Amino acid sequence: MTAIEEDRYAELLRAEAPRVIKTEADNERALRRVEALLDLGDAITEPESELLELLAFLIEQFEEEHYSLASSTPAELLRELMAVHGMKRADIVPLFPSKGVASEVLSGKRDVSKSQAQRLGEFFGLPAAFFLDL
Repeated sequence: MTAIEEDRYAELLRAEAPRVIKTEADNERALRRVEALLDLGDAITEPESELLELLAFLIEQFEEEHYSLASSTPAELLRELMAVHGMKRADIVPLFPSKGVASEVLSGKRDVSKSQAQRLGEFFGLPAAFFLDL
């Protein structure tokens, strides 16, 4: 980063004051900020991108500690996320090539592809790897 970008990053850090996420409310705030940064798309600056990376790391640490997802299959994780968000199958169909593929994934009959995992990760604000059976 250039000196100007370093200064802008320092300003962002002062304004954001990121710290270890300890509560669900803190996590929700961080997720909202990440969404706002992602909404910038190609217009995101390098300092904003650095902040995005830091917030994503803090969110991931909190969620790894507070949500036991490691032992879940991708289908179980997807069903749980849908339940938490009050979603139905129709709500996630646009993330898959067809309604049939969505149904097969939810039932565990079909694995999630890498591109589908990426879309699911972006949709739910989680790393795509959570949706892959590794």
